[in-house]
Amino acid sequence: MAKARSVPDVWMIAATLGILAIGVVMVYSASAVAAFHDYGDAYYYVKRQLIFAVLGIVSMLFMMNVDYTFWRKWAVPLLLACFGMLIIVLIPGLGVIRGGARSWLGIGSFGIQPSEFMKLAMILFLSKLLAERQNQITQFTRGLLPPLGIMGFAFALIMLQPDLGTGAVMIGASLLVIYVAGARHAHLGGLALVGIAGFVGLIAAAPYRLLRITAFLDPWQDPLGAGYQSIQSLYAIGPGGLVGLGLGMSRQKYNYLPEPQTDFIFSILAEELGFIGGSLLIILFLLLIWRGMRTAITISDPFGSFLATGIVGIIAVQVLINIGVVIGLLPVTGVTLPLVSYGGSSLTLLLTALGLLLNLSRYSR
Repeated sequence: MAKARSVPDVWMIAATLGILAIGVVMVYSASAVAAFHDYGDAYYYVKRQLIFAVLGIVSMLFMMNVDYTFWRKWAVPLLLACFGMLIIVLIPGLGVIRGGARSWLGIGSFGIQPSEFMKLAMILFLSKLLAERQNQITQFTRGLLPPLGIMGFAFALIMLQPDLGTGAVMIGASLLVIYVAGARHAHLGGLALVGIAGFVGLIAAAPYRLLRITAFLDPWQDPLGAGYQSIQSLYAIGPGGLVGLGLGMSRQKYNYLPEPQTDFIFSILAEELGFIGGSLLIILFLLLIWRGMRTAITISDPFGSFLATGIVGIIAVQVLINIGVVIGLLPVTGVTLPLVSYGGSSLTLLLTALGLLLNLSRYSR
């Protein structure tokens, strides 16, 4: 292993803190109206976001300064712990239902989302497994089937909540790691066909998912029902123009656009800060992803390379899905925008993962 660099990737740090700062500002702007209406406190959401941002930064600094190889021996225990939480969350009375999904563990307003932690635990485990069995990855039965089985079991537990968005992010990032590890294209092509068939089956099994597909194809077919979120999102983005209406001047956050501080926060950003503001955020994400992939490519340790790839994959897949939904290119899935959307578990987990990625950048050439 190469000697550690004196400092982590400064461009990655700058991009992370820049996105986080934009996120905190936009959480306040997008949520102030709803927070005052529901809780009598316009700062209700942003105060909680700031608490989790501080906790996340502390976790990021810790992970940034602990040798990433330390976590290799904890890959299996952490995965088993996440499986345990995914099972516990399904037990009535223990799992908390929010937004129609039994995805939370906690008391009152405080809770954690086990599926968020499973994303990182799965990447950590796959990186360890594939680094140890890289010479077998081209064999379907011995190399590819075991990780696929573990991924499938985790996805099934997440779908029982149900939470298709988080499950899709985990699968997307995991398959990216498997691809980088050297899996055969023919095997991955076959998996793609099976995945498409499974996706069709999931849609057929739940009528609300079929409504989301039809609403995606033609939201005006049901403008007050399944197509409502997509239409209101576009109503927010359209008037933003080049420079936006001005920070805090959104109209759609006045109870027109559902979840303006979570799933559709990019809509409010585009409405208030326009094309320039939206482009700046996307550029910061591209900078973060580029520096992360540079780390994955230049690090000599296979475990570290796979781990960096997976962490970047989590962020990239979430960004693609969230912005794709917001601008009408994808059906509504409930995936948040990394580091920007309101959410304690997601924010803390992502900053922790980025701390691990920054630690990996110390070892890149």
